[in-house]
Amino acid sequence: MSDTHIPLPERLRPRDLSEIIGQDHLLGQHAPLRQMIDQGHLPSIIFWGPPGVGKTTIALLLAQAVDRPFVSLSALNTGVKELREIIAESGDLLTPVVFIDEIHRFNKSQQDALLNAVEKGKITLIGATTENPSFEVNSALLSRCQVYTLNSLDQDAIQTLLNKAIQTDPFLKERHIQIEEYDALIQFAAGDARKALNLIDLIASTFEADQENSVTNAVTVKVAQQNIARYDKSGEQHYDIISAFIKSIRGSDPDATLYWMARMLKGGEDPVFIARRMLIAASEDIGNSNPNALLLAGECFRSVQAVGMPEARIILGQTAVYLATSPKSNSTYLAINRALELAEKTANLPVPLHLRNAPTKLMKQQGYGVDYLYPHNYPEHFILQEYLPPELKGVKLYESARNKREVEGERLQQRRWQQEQQQQ
Repeated sequence: MSDTHIPLPERLRPRDLSEIIGQDHLLGQHAPLRQMIDQGHLPSIIFWGPPGVGKTTIALLLAQAVDRPFVSLSALNTGVKELREIIAESGDLLTPVVFIDEIHRFNKSQQDALLNAVEKGKITLIGATTENPSFEVNSALLSRCQVYTLNSLDQDAIQTLLNKAIQTDPFLKERHIQIEEYDALIQFAAGDARKALNLIDLIASTFEADQENSVTNAVTVKVAQQNIARYDKSGEQHYDIISAFIKSIRGSDPDATLYWMARMLKGGEDPVFIARRMLIAASEDIGNSNPNALLLAGECFRSVQAVGMPEARIILGQTAVYLATSPKSNSTYLAINRALELAEKTANLPVPLHLRNAPTKLMKQQGYGVDYLYPHNYPEHFILQEYLPPELKGVKLYESARNKREVEGERLQQRRWQQEQQQQ
């Protein structure tokens, strides 16, 4: 295979830690990882950061820097059996560095298999995740690893990367590329080195060799839009499909819901991400019209983490159909947004005295808790009294949707309104 058929990000993959761009807080002079490597020490590590910032490359170069064997695995296609075989084979080697991409996709049993090997020093683990490891990685495993955050590449880093590409890559050098405008390149890259390099490679493929070629914002936009599927399989399309999935749930269409879910699963989407989005939809789009939806979505989220693929597809499908066919309401979603907006505007209003806690004698003397009416002392456990600051009397934040479950919950609100009318 000729070099021009190798993707540009691979052709320009750094060969030394000093070539890494945009992670100086970890690899610059006197930075933590740099100091460890200089001392020949490499602990188990979790790299947390967005795609395309160098997690895999840094892991490989760290292993090379301490002269250790390097084993690269993907959580998408590695099971407990494969993990145990690799760990067993490591006994005949120097302690290997085992790199696991998307470690957040490992279920509990897979992470437990790693934990024992890390504890006994059979492997040095380097895991990479785009998700918060505090939520996605077993706490026992996490406690035995150093967690380092990798940053999205900023504007200067993207420019440095692109300029290095057009100056050093043989294919790009033949095109005599001059980048006149960076704005569109930076926008499409979105902090991702891989995206930036793939895009400049696409642009270069539209140019003739051995003549001057200029990259402007207009050129970048045209090429990116024509090649969006090839250029960015996880960016815009990713967000479009999850949007279609959520809107299909909201629109009560189980067939479309399952279709878009299947598209995500076939495309390698993290099933935990799908479960998390259903958790949100269960509250935002269904809410109190069917409170069981949130319970089922929560159990789905936990089950998917425990089971993993491919069996998780069954749990995801069941939950998705349930949400799609459930009654819908966004009344509580709207209410909390109104409440937050009001709270921001009125944060200086004091709590009325009768609602304040009075744990000391002095507070009682100052009127704290005086005149509070304990609802359980009254018929049907209800008594009319004001719970908002006087300045907000009469404000209504929650308005129920006209569905059976929420209409039933309006009883006390209606009674409150009737008593208020009688007092006027």
